[in-house]
Amino acid sequence: MKTSQTIQTKKLCIACILCAAAVVGSMFSFPVFGSRCAPVQHMVNVLCAVILGPWYGLGVAFTASLIRNIFGLGSLMAFPGSMFGALLCGIMYGKTKNLLLTLIAEVFGTAVLGGLCAYPVAIFLMGQSAGEIAFYAYIFPFLISTVGGSVLSGILLTAVGKTGVIKRLAE
Repeated sequence: MKTSQTIQTKKLCIACILCAAAVVGSMFSFPVFGSRCAPVQHMVNVLCAVILGPWYGLGVAFTASLIRNIFGLGSLMAFPGSMFGALLCGIMYGKTKNLLLTLIAEVFGTAVLGGLCAYPVAIFLMGQSAGEIAFYAYIFPFLISTVGGSVLSGILLTAVGKTGVIKRLAE
């Protein structure tokens, strides 16, 4: 019989592994306008949603963004570009257990909510003037990144889901 502490330790270990995957995966990023697109982060967001839930997903997204910024692998855009999608897709999966709706929530949370919240971050924290960037300048790059990562996670979860591994990890 698994104790509550054993389950929490298992979840924390999985979260650390997924955070490391997001940080290492950010080395495979590409620039689109004023943002660096890192689709592996969005793949990790969906994996966290399915395996760990919304709060672990949010924690992994924040921690990975922080580590990426410390090591110069990302910008402040990593925070709104990952955290909104992670939380939203975690909530969606928790409520519906539907993978397609979870992927859509990741895309909406990252591209729309994260993209809109990136604008004030760029203005107030990164010192860009409002004339240099359009209000929706981050929605398109975030959309490209999150769609790529969501498709990757959908393929991975569909393939691995048939083996029962995901179900065992989520226990």
